[in-house]
Amino acid sequence: MKHATRKNAILTAVALAAMLFGATTQGWSASLVARVDISSQTMTVSRNGRVIHKWKVSTARPGYWTPRGTWSPKRLHRMWYSRKYHMSPMPYSVFYLGGYAIHGTNYVKSLGRPASHGCIRLQTANAAQFYSLVQQAGRANTRITVVN
Repeated sequence: MKHATRKNAILTAVALAAMLFGATTQGWSASLVARVDISSQTMTVSRNGRVIHKWKVSTARPGYWTPRGTWSPKRLHRMWYSRKYHMSPMPYSVFYLGGYAIHGTNYVKSLGRPASHGCIRLQTANAAQFYSLVQQAGRANTRITVVN
């Protein structure tokens, strides 16, 4: 009986930790996954475990930070203007953590190297495709993972 009680306590602790850190079973088995690799400045998009896109991105330049971790999208905006950075346009924004988003940019010459204030920038056409994929899959069925 002690073994079963200990096992239940461990399972309860794991479930509580998952809730506290925003992890859900649904989020971990998402049908749409965007994996951003900071070291290679790329984003790989997979649907149902199959890679469908691999794009160059720009993440945070020196002095700024792109958070690492795993999230589900919180909100989507076809066009957003950054109040923090002089109303800079952020087309096809998929926000995943506070003010951090995956979005389109006109600064395509910077793609493939760190250049942003922390967001993940994509060529605008690619951002539009990703935005559409998230809409199709649903926020709850989408996972965004950012790794070193």
